[in-house]
Amino acid sequence: MKSISRSRCARSVAAGLLSAALLTGGAVDAFAAAGPKPPSSPAASPAADKSITVKPDKVAVKAGDQVIFIGRTKGLKVGSKLVLQHLNNGKWTTLQSGTTVKNGSSYTLPGKLNTKGKEQLRIMGDDKTVSPTVVVTVS
Repeated sequence: MKSISRSRCARSVAAGLLSAALLTGGAVDAFAAAGPKPPSSPAASPAADKSITVKPDKVAVKAGDQVIFIGRTKGLKVGSKLVLQHLNNGKWTTLQSGTTVKNGSSYTLPGKLNTKGKEQLRIMGDDKTVSPTVVVTVS
């Protein structure tokens, strides 16, 4: 009978230690959740949730021809303004074409390209969100 009570005693001690460990771990988690929050990282900021895609209907045109840029937006409100920009002497310059975000977060933006060469272009929203750069060759 002596071995049974040792076994019960050992199980009771083990159960007690396990319970204490679980409670302590829970208390640490609860304390961590109640403590001050670290500053949000840039990836978690609302601006990181915004994006614009772009695709030209043509990748090679003659000077003065029109190219239609189509794409979708994420995180921009319907009616937000979008403009076409090109890289000119190392600076992004807004061209004369613009549009707004439609229902379904899509847009269509026609633009005339007059400068010969490889034009680097992007779409920029009124909140400074930009699309990836696309290249159209103008001859």
